Amino acid sequence: MFAFEFSEILDATELLLTLVYWVLMLLIAGICMAVFEKFTPYDDRQELLNGNVAVGTQFAGKLIGLGIITQASIAHNLSIWGAAIWILIGFVLMIAGYYLFELVTPFKAEDEIRKNNVAVAIVAAAVSIFIGFAVAGSIT
Repeated sequence: MFAFEFSEILDATELLLTLVYWVLMLLIAGICMAVFEKFTPYDDRQELLNGNVAVGTQFAGKLIGLGIITQASIAHNLSIWGAAIWILIGFVLMIAGYYLFELVTPFKAEDEIRKNNVAVAIVAAAVSIFIGFAVAGSIT
């Protein structure tokens, strides 16, 4: 009744490919987040260590947006390199979208986030998540 072959559930090749994707995608995400940090006028890591919830909220939004792009990139590409390229394209679009957000707000969002303005950080995080969904939806 419950007899099955383990290979019906998990194939060794699938497991190996999953591990390769996982390593490469984490590496790309780490690089992207490090670049994101260079675009902010403050030290993200230090602000996080200081307990700045606004910076944490904004950073989390960037990670979620990038994760959404990563998932769609993997799901809609036949090669790991195609997925990696789409993640990088999505990352560039996230940066451009964030600068557009900064441009249209009647205040300097980065200054508000540095001052721990959580309301602005939530909107900034939502912008990153929105961009993640928009880019993911366009990847075919």
